[in-house]
Amino acid sequence: MHQPHPSTKKSQPARTHERLGAHVSTQGGVQTAPGRGVEIGATAIQLFTKTPNQWREPALEPGTIAAFREAYEASGLNGVVSHDSYLINLASPDPALTERSITSFAAELTRCHQLGIPAVVSHPGNYLDEREAGLKRNARAYAEALRAAPGEVMVLLETTAGTGTSLGSRFEELAELRSLIPVEFRHRFGFCADTCHLYSAGYDLVNAYDAVWEEWERLIGIEHLHCFHLNDSKTPFASRKDRHELIAEGSLGPEPFRRIMRDPRFADVIKVLETPKGDDMVTNDRRMLRRLRSYGRGAPKRVR
Repeated sequence: MHQPHPSTKKSQPARTHERLGAHVSTQGGVQTAPGRGVEIGATAIQLFTKTPNQWREPALEPGTIAAFREAYEASGLNGVVSHDSYLINLASPDPALTERSITSFAAELTRCHQLGIPAVVSHPGNYLDEREAGLKRNARAYAEALRAAPGEVMVLLETTAGTGTSLGSRFEELAELRSLIPVEFRHRFGFCADTCHLYSAGYDLVNAYDAVWEEWERLIGIEHLHCFHLNDSKTPFASRKDRHELIAEGSLGPEPFRRIMRDPRFADVIKVLETPKGDDMVTNDRRMLRRLRSYGRGAPKRVR
C-alpha cells in the first residue's frame, strides 16, 4: 500500500520502518492529527476526515489540505489511514440509504485523495434481508463510489464481530465480497483485521493463532492484509460482540499481541489501537504503545 506524498520540504525527519500507532482525534481540523500522533509516540495513525456520526460532507479548504500534508511530512510518521463514517451502509436494501451511503463514501475517497491518505478502512454493510443479496449490493455500491471519486485510494474491508446482520465476520464472506468487486477496481481492495472482532467472531487467536492465519492465507491471502486494529476484547471468545479493551487486559490477553508484533509476515502492516482512551486521550495510548513495543522486542530482523 503506497503511503502519502505530502508537499516536499527541504529537511525531512528520518522515518522509521515501524508502523504502529492509534486512532487519533481531528478536533480542531484534520491537520491536527499528525501532531497528536507524535504526542502519543506513534509511527502511524488512523483518523476520521469528517464527523463520523453525521451525514454532512465538508469540503476541505486548500489551506487545510496543505496544512495536513505539511504536518504529516514534518511528523516523521510512517503511515496513515482514514476510517469511513459510521452511518454508511453500502449493503442496505433501502435505495435511499444506499444512494446516500454511496455519495458519502465517494466524498470520503475524495477527501483522502486530496489529503494524500492512501487507504480508507471500511466496515462491510448490514444486509438486513438476505446475506447473499447484501454482498452483491455491497460490491455494486463500492464500485459506484469508486467510479465517482478521483485517484487510487485503497479500500480496506474491516473484519467484523458478527453482530446482527453485519457482513464481514467470516473469511469466506470477505473473500467473496472482494471477488464480486469489478475487476477494474479489485486491485484497490484489501483488508483490515481487527483482533477484537476476529476473536468475537470465533477466530481463536489465543489457542489457535497459527490456524487462524493459515485459514486467512488459504481464503484471502496474507498479501491483501494492509492494516491491523489492535484491540483486546471485553467479552468472551465467540461472543459476537464488539467491545474493545486495553491490550492484554481483556479476554485475549497478551499472547496474541506478542505474536502479531513478532510475526515477520506483519512487519510492514500498519497497526493501530482503537482501545479506550481514558480521561486525557494520551496516557492510555502511550502506555499501550509501550506495551506493544515491548512485545515486539526480539522479533526477527526484517528482510528488505
